[in-house]
Amino acid sequence: DGMAKSIYLDNNATTPLESDVLNAITSALSKAWGNPSSSHTQGIEAKAIIEESRQHVAAMLGAKASDIIFNSGGTEGNNMILHTAVKYFHSGQDWSHNGFPDKEHLPHFITSNLEHDAVKLVLEHFAEEGIASVTFVPASPKTGHVMVDDVIAAIRPSTCMISIMLANNETGIIQPVKEMFERVKQINTSRKTIPKILLHTDAAQAIGKILVSVQDLGADYLTIVGHKFYGPRIGAIYVKDLGSSKEVPLYPMFYGGGQERNYRPGTENTAMIAGLGQASKLVTENIDKYNRHMEKVRDYLEERLKAEFGEEICFNGRIGKSCRIPNTCNMSLLSVDCSGSEVLSHCTHVQASVGAACHAQNRPSPILLALDIEEDVARRAIRLSVGRETTQEDIDCAVNDLKQAVEKIQSKNTCISAQRVE
Repeated sequence: DGMAKSIYLDNNATTPLESDVLNAITSALSKAWGNPSSSHTQGIEAKAIIEESRQHVAAMLGAKASDIIFNSGGTEGNNMILHTAVKYFHSGQDWSHNGFPDKEHLPHFITSNLEHDAVKLVLEHFAEEGIASVTFVPASPKTGHVMVDDVIAAIRPSTCMISIMLANNETGIIQPVKEMFERVKQINTSRKTIPKILLHTDAAQAIGKILVSVQDLGADYLTIVGHKFYGPRIGAIYVKDLGSSKEVPLYPMFYGGGQERNYRPGTENTAMIAGLGQASKLVTENIDKYNRHMEKVRDYLEERLKAEFGEEICFNGRIGKSCRIPNTCNMSLLSVDCSGSEVLSHCTHVQASVGAACHAQNRPSPILLALDIEEDVARRAIRLSVGRETTQEDIDCAVNDLKQAVEKIQSKNTCISAQRVE
């Protein structure tokens, strides 16, 4: 067919806007264009939309509206939270007289070797600049996630924050954040003179796919990314009891006109905030439905792939008894000796990626290598992430498309080797 139908299976990279979200955005752009800080009708209307959206985002997480601060997205949110931990450490007391050895003067972070670059690169930068010391706890290849005991074992007197993602964007494996945070809370109770360990989880890949409750997780900070759950490309952060308790601090990264209670100044992006609020409302109302649908379609996808490719397929995210978010399938096709991106380039319909959208296409994913997946298998990896709209017919079409891509590559290789023989 002239216009090849595209089957979009890259929802972990970004999702389309839900029509309700698009309506909320366009309505706010045309009706609520006033400056939310102005006291006239136009400004008041814009302010009301922002506050209503804040309620929606908070409700989605079981939080208070006053705990939510809007920002430009996940990268800004993670940076703000990690920078806050550094300031918090130094605000505590004069560390130089505490008799700690030199490296203990630095705030210490614990994270995993599975994190998104928006956490990983910030912490690597801190370490390079001598701003902080960092322990990257390796995930266990037996589970595909970090082990709670390993995280606890990495704690030092100068540990100021633990930042572990809620679900991995490539494998879909859910991290044991709740258990980890419970253990750390017990340790915090007994830490008298040294800083409390602050707890952060980047929930970008989990929100909209599984129920995310800040109470249940016991998080101090949580990162929210709109375009991963059918919202616009802005985000928000959750900060526990923000403003009402001194327990969990937040420091601004920017200074300006005092918007967002001075934590995140800059005239508010009313329309996108309206969109984020609407996307959050949809999640609150439909999370069980979304979860069930995506799991059903993803499981069907894996059954079809197994039926089609048999022993020639390897599922990289199915490790032990570990739970995954319901929409993610990371797999490698072993029947062709080429990278996952080359297989995708031979597809007519399937739109997917080999891993994090932000990474180079042809080298094996560092996340998969960190899980001891053989380099040859990791190089062939393809991440298929289904969405709310994906149907079983889409899956049938996608699997056939992958099959013809493999056949195309195989026949090309056969021709090449035949020419060599001649």
